[in-house]
Parts: sequence; C-alpha cells; structure tokens
Amino acid sequence: MENHPKNVLVSDFDGTMTRRDFFKLAIQQLLPSDGPNYWSEYRTGRITHFEALRRYFAEIHATEAEVLSVVDQMELDPGLPQAVAELRQAGWKVIVTSAGCDWYIRHLLAQASVNLEVHSNPGRFVPGLGLQMEMPAGSPFLSPTLGVDKALVVRHHLEQGRTVAFAGDGFPDEEAALLVPGSLRFARNDLADVLKQKGEPFQPFENWSRIARQLLSIA
Repeated sequence: MENHPKNVLVSDFDGTMTRRDFFKLAIQQLLPSDGPNYWSEYRTGRITHFEALRRYFAEIHATEAEVLSVVDQMELDPGLPQAVAELRQAGWKVIVTSAGCDWYIRHLLAQASVNLEVHSNPGRFVPGLGLQMEMPAGSPFLSPTLGVDKALVVRHHLEQGRTVAFAGDGFPDEEAALLVPGSLRFARNDLADVLKQKGEPFQPFENWSRIARQLLSIA
C-alpha cells in the first residue's frame, strides 16, 4: 500500500511537523548576532532560499552535540508517530518535503521511530565547518532555488490519480499548496498569511496531529 497509495499527504517539516524552524533557532543560538543577514538577501532576491540556508548552516562552529541540542528544541509533534500510523491504516502515505536539511530531519524522525519518505537537501555535520548542505543532485524533484520543488512532488502524485493533501507554513510552500483543494490545504504562519491575502481557502492548524485527525475524519 505504501508504494501504491490512493491518498498522499505531502508535508513540510520545519514549523509544520515541528514547532520551530531549525534555521531560526540556529540564528538565535549558534551564530554571532553581528553576522550577515542572509535571510534579508533572500527576501530581496539577491540570493536563493537554498543559498541563504546553506550559508547560515556553514557558519555554525559549535560542536555536533551542541547543534543536536538545538535540533531537539525544534520540538517534533509528540503525537506524530501515532498520527502517521493511523493515517497509514486509513490508506494515507505521508511524504516529507523540505527546503531545509535532511541531516536534522532524519535525526528527529529516527528519535521518534518514524520511517517516512523524505525529499530534502542532503547534509552532514563537519566539525569546524558547520552543517554542510548540498543540492539533492539526481532528485526527480530538483529545484535550482530551493533544492526540493514541493510543487513537483504534489504534481507527481496528482498525475498518478491520487488524492493529495498538502501541509506547510512558509512562503516557499505557496505553489504546492495551491495545487490541492482548499479542504486538503493545511497552512499556518507565513503560508497562512499569503493564502489569506489571496483569498484562498485553507485549513488552519496548530500542530501536525490535528491535520491527521482532520484527514481521518473525511476519509
């Protein structure tokens, strides 16, 4: 069933499955306050989203243990393992799509004993060099600006005739979110603001488990 699902939930990770974004925590706790504002450069179009995150992560000079301590502060939804299990039982496959780094995503999912398909930017922690994030070369969902094109993931499953839901919280999630019906479009934070401005319907959520409950109620 997992390989040939009828229903697919494509979900962002940072700020969607977790309470906080890794890059925001890294800026607050792992990087000097007087460092470059790469996020501003991204928002003004001078560099890509991928490049902004790559530069921030490369500036991290803490130990791996210190970085993992910050990763734990992202707070993965504690109800996620049960929610994923219930969705699977109801015929839903959950796919993680993230413009962040799979290094911390896989760490948190492994901690929770959850095995999910993940499309994100590969990375590794190198002492003295920080978190080294790379483009996902060879991915069928490659984006030159984000690393992973979430909209391509959604389109792929729609083209296979599947029912697709999407959940996200950031500006880069807009295109993917607009590909699915409002009843299957889950948003919070920046994504919710963008959809409100455009008058597009969506389902608000506070934690990822709520998304699962809503999908199970309409299954």
